[in-house]
Amino acid sequence: MARREKDGIWVKICAAVFYPITWLGKRVTRGTERIPRRGGAILVFNHVSHLDPVIDAVFVHRNKRVPRFLAKDSLFRIPVAGRIIAGAGTIPVYRGTSNAAESLRDATKALSEGKIVCIYPEGTISKDPEGWPMRSFPGVARLALTSDVPVLPIARWGTNHIYNGYTKKFSPFPRKTITTYVGEPVDLSQYRGEDPPTNTALVRVTELIMNDVKKLLAEIRGEQAPAGYFNPKKKAES
Repeated sequence: MARREKDGIWVKICAAVFYPITWLGKRVTRGTERIPRRGGAILVFNHVSHLDPVIDAVFVHRNKRVPRFLAKDSLFRIPVAGRIIAGAGTIPVYRGTSNAAESLRDATKALSEGKIVCIYPEGTISKDPEGWPMRSFPGVARLALTSDVPVLPIARWGTNHIYNGYTKKFSPFPRKTITTYVGEPVDLSQYRGEDPPTNTALVRVTELIMNDVKKLLAEIRGEQAPAGYFNPKKKAES
């Protein structure tokens, strides 16, 4: 039996708060055996609800690993909560600033130390009207090509039925099913070796990873996934 990765006091505090919240949903998981029991790995999730980080953190922790999320730097300025997430190893993302490269550096360092890094490439909860993954940022591709570790696509569905971040509707009862499906590692071998990777490679790798996430989500939902990705910028301009 695999031993649990050593965590620490801040992770234990998060676990004490997060685990009870997961009781809001009935958990269904698939493919958890693909999560490495040791060593670095990038876990790539879709994002449909503000509950996702809580549910996903507990999911990873139940699989005896310590999740380290990439999160907006603004969260670190929240009193008390900011100190807790920083202590738990969360990596701040300084998007659009001169400090943006620090996120990649810190995430790469964590992976080189054999840690799990969790990322939401969409950057925020999906604005797609049907909840499918929307156009994603290429940071996930840059991280994947910088670090020679498994990149696992993971789809999760059901948190949006409990809390919808755009309508602000909270529906805890009756209990909803939350399904998490871990896919096979994405094969990026043909794109490795370029230093630095070209913009074309970054776009293609981002699509490859998110295509796998979308396929897993389609299986969970039992629906045909749409072609392409919703672009919120084009929606705002129309």
